[in-house]
Amino acid sequence: MQEQYHPAEVETEAQQYWEENQSFAVTEDTSREKFYCLAMFPYPSGKLHMGHVRNYTITDVIARFQRMQGKNVLHPMGWDAFGLPAENAAIKNNTAPAKWTYANIDYMKGQLKQLGFGFDWSRELATCQSEYYRWEQWFFTRLYEKGLVYKKNSAVNWCPEDQTVLANEQVEDGCCWRCGTTVQRRELAQWFIRITAYAEELIKDLDKLPHWPEQVKTMQRNWIGKSRGIEMRFDLSAKYAEHTGFEVYTTRPDTLMGVSYVSLAAEHPIAQSLAADNDEVAQFVAECKEQSVAEADMANMEKKGMDTGLKALHPITNEEVPVWIANYVLMDYGSGAVMAVPAHDQRDFEFAQKYSLPIQQVIAPKDGSEIDLSQEAFVDKGILVNSGEYDGLNFKAAFDAIAQTLKAAKKGKVQTNYRLRDWGVSRQRYWGAPIPMFNLPGDGEIPVPADKLPVLLPEDVVMDGVQSPIKADAEWRKAEVDGKPVERETDTFDTFMESSWYYARYTCPDFTDGMLNPDAANYWLPVDQYVGGIEHAILHLLYARFFHKLMRDEGLVDCDEPFERLLCQGMVLKDGTKMSKSKGNTVDPAELIEEYGADTVRLFSMFAAPPEQSMEWSDSGVEGAHRFLRRLWKTLHAHLAAGTPGKLDADNLSDAQKDLRRKTHETIAKVSDDYARRQTFNTAIAAVMELMNEVSKLADRSNEQGLAVEREALEAATLMLAPIVPHISQALWRALGYDSIPLDTTWPKVDDAALKRSSIEVVVQVNGKVRDKMQAPVDADRADVEAQALAQQNVQRFLEDVTVRKVIVVPNKLVNIVAN
Repeated sequence: MQEQYHPAEVETEAQQYWEENQSFAVTEDTSREKFYCLAMFPYPSGKLHMGHVRNYTITDVIARFQRMQGKNVLHPMGWDAFGLPAENAAIKNNTAPAKWTYANIDYMKGQLKQLGFGFDWSRELATCQSEYYRWEQWFFTRLYEKGLVYKKNSAVNWCPEDQTVLANEQVEDGCCWRCGTTVQRRELAQWFIRITAYAEELIKDLDKLPHWPEQVKTMQRNWIGKSRGIEMRFDLSAKYAEHTGFEVYTTRPDTLMGVSYVSLAAEHPIAQSLAADNDEVAQFVAECKEQSVAEADMANMEKKGMDTGLKALHPITNEEVPVWIANYVLMDYGSGAVMAVPAHDQRDFEFAQKYSLPIQQVIAPKDGSEIDLSQEAFVDKGILVNSGEYDGLNFKAAFDAIAQTLKAAKKGKVQTNYRLRDWGVSRQRYWGAPIPMFNLPGDGEIPVPADKLPVLLPEDVVMDGVQSPIKADAEWRKAEVDGKPVERETDTFDTFMESSWYYARYTCPDFTDGMLNPDAANYWLPVDQYVGGIEHAILHLLYARFFHKLMRDEGLVDCDEPFERLLCQGMVLKDGTKMSKSKGNTVDPAELIEEYGADTVRLFSMFAAPPEQSMEWSDSGVEGAHRFLRRLWKTLHAHLAAGTPGKLDADNLSDAQKDLRRKTHETIAKVSDDYARRQTFNTAIAAVMELMNEVSKLADRSNEQGLAVEREALEAATLMLAPIVPHISQALWRALGYDSIPLDTTWPKVDDAALKRSSIEVVVQVNGKVRDKMQAPVDADRADVEAQALAQQNVQRFLEDVTVRKVIVVPNKLVNIVAN
C-alpha cells in the first residue's frame, strides 16, 4: 500500500475491476430478496451538473448498501432522450436531433462511469430507440381498442415560436417556459388518454404509499381534485337556436341565492352559436383564444367579458339572470359554464366590479363579524343570509337542503367531480415517438396494425426551425392498409409517455416478444426506492402511476403501484440560489474529479445536507472532504506498518481498548440505522468521522490486542463508507488483506456485548447546579453512588457550612444534593 492517497490511480483501478467483473449486472433470482433502486433518468443535455451528481450518488449509496445486506439489487440507467431541447439545439448547431442526442449520451455515460456509479449498463435504454418506443406505440393502440384513447378538438396552450403545445405547467406568466414567447390559446385536434377513468383509484391508492413524502401525496390529491358538488340546470328564458339551457357544476351550492349572472366559456356551444350570428361576439370569442389556458394565468389575468343579451332562469327562484361570455371560464373545466356569485368568489368579484354587476352577500362569517365587499369577495364557508328559507343554515345543512330542492324540481343532482382532465398526449414537434394512428381519407382514423409497428421516426433530417420534418414530408405521411391509401399521424407523443413506463422496461430491456416480460417485471416490481426532484411530484409521478395501472389491467404487471418508497432530493445551491447555466453559478463535476477525485465529490455531496434538503455548495467543504479521505488513507497505512494484530480477545482488553471497541459498535448501530431507516447519509458520515477521531485518540499499537481493536474499527469504517466512497474503500479493503471487495462483503454487525459499559459518567449537582462529573459503576448500589458523589472534591467545596437535606439519585445519570 502506498503511503500517499492518489485518487486517480485508486479510482481507475476500482472502475476497471467493476467493468471486467461485471460487478453490477444482475438477473432474476427467486432464492434471494430483491431490491430495485432507481433514480429518475436524465435528459441527455450534454454534460452532468451537480444536481445529477447528487441524485445519482444517493441511489448509488442506497443500492450499494442494500447489496451489502445480501440482496439481489437492480440499479439501472438510461436516457429520457426525446424532447424539444434537442430540436432547438439541432437548429442552433445545424445538425439533426438524433446525432446531437446520441453524442450527448456517449459523453454523459462516460461521466457517470467516471463517478463510479454502480449501474447495470447491460440494461441501458434510450427512449428515442425504436425497440423502446415500438412497445409504447403498441400499447397506445391497445388502449384505443379499449376505448381509453380518443381524439377531440381542445383548447391548448400554443407556443408560436416553438410551434408546439405546452402543458399548463410549461406556461409561466402567460409565456413559454423555454423561449419566453407569449402563449396563444388554440383549438387543435388532440389525442387523449382517459386518465379520468382512474381518478378515484389514483386518489385512493395514495393510501398504499406510506413511504412517500406527505407533501407529494397532498400535491397529487390536490391535482386530481376530488370534489362533491351539485350539477344543476339553468334554463334559458327563451330558446336560442337549438339551445334551451345549460348545466353548471358547483361545489358551493350554499351561495346559489347570490347568483347575479352566469358566465360561459368562449368554446361553449351557446357562445359558438352566438359567434356565428354576431360579428362582435365572434371577435370577442377569437380574442379569448389568444391567451393561456393555464389556471394560474386565468386567475391573474385581466377579466374580460361580453353580455350576450340572453337571460337564464335561476333554478330555484326562477328569476332572470344575464348570460355573459367570460375569458376566465374554460370549456375543459366542468361544463364550460359558471354560476357567478361575485360576493363569494374573487374572480367573479373582479368581473362584476369591472362591468358594474350586482354583488349580493349571501354568506356571513360564523363569528358574526362584518365583511367589506367593496374590497374583495368573502370566500370562506359560513352562515347563509339573504337566502330566503335557507337563512341561518351552515354550509353542510345548506348543501343538503338546496340539493333536495333542486332534485325535487328535477333541476339538479349531487355529483362527485374531479379537477383532473384527460391526458393530452399530442405534440406538434418532430423529435418524439410518432403517434401510431392512420388517418382515413375524408374522416376518421384507425390504429396502426401491430405488424406495421414500430412507426419509425426518420433520424436523418434537416431542421428548418419552422415545421416538423415529418409534417413537411409528404412521402413519409403516405401509407397503405389492405391496399387502400391512408395517412400517418404527424403528431408525436408527449415525452411524459416515455418516462411513464421506462422503470418497467428496465426489468427486461432486450425482450422482443412483448412490451414486458411478465416474469421479470413481476420479480423486480415495484421499484423499492425511487429518487428524484420534487418538481416531478405531480405530472411525472401521476402519469407513471396511471400508466402502471393501465399495464396492470393489460396483464403486464401484478402490483398496483410502481414505486414503493420515494425520496425527493433537494436542490444544489450556490450563494443561496439554485445552480443553473443561466445564473452563471454552476460547478463542473469534471473539474472537481480531476482535482480531488470522484470519491471526494461523492462524499461532499452526501455530507453537506440530508438528501431531501437543499445543499449549499462550499469549496471549503470539498477540500474538507478530501482531507478526511487523505487522513483515512494515512491512518490505515500507519496501522498496517505498526505490525500484525492478534486475535481479538474481548475479555482481556484495557479500559481504553474497551472504549474504542464500544465506539466502533455504537457507530455500526447508528450508521446502519442512518442508511436503512432514516436515509440521513450526512449523519452516517459524521458518525464515521467521530469514530476515526476516537481511533486517533485511543488506538494502542504497542501490543497485538491494541492492534486488533484498531483493526476492527478500521475495517468497520471502511465498510460503512464503502457505499459513499466506493473506490478508496475498495483499495483499503484490499490493503487490509481481503480478496473480496466491499460490495460483496457482508455489512458489519453490532456486537451487543461490546456496547456494555462497566462504568458510566454521572453528573453531580448541588441544589440543581452542576458541580462535578464522575465515573460510577453501571447499575451501582444507590448508597455507593451517593457516597461517591458526596466525596467529590469540588462537591465538598459547595457543602461547607451547609446542611445536606436530601440526596436524589437518578441511576446512571445524575446525583442532586439538596442543601441549605
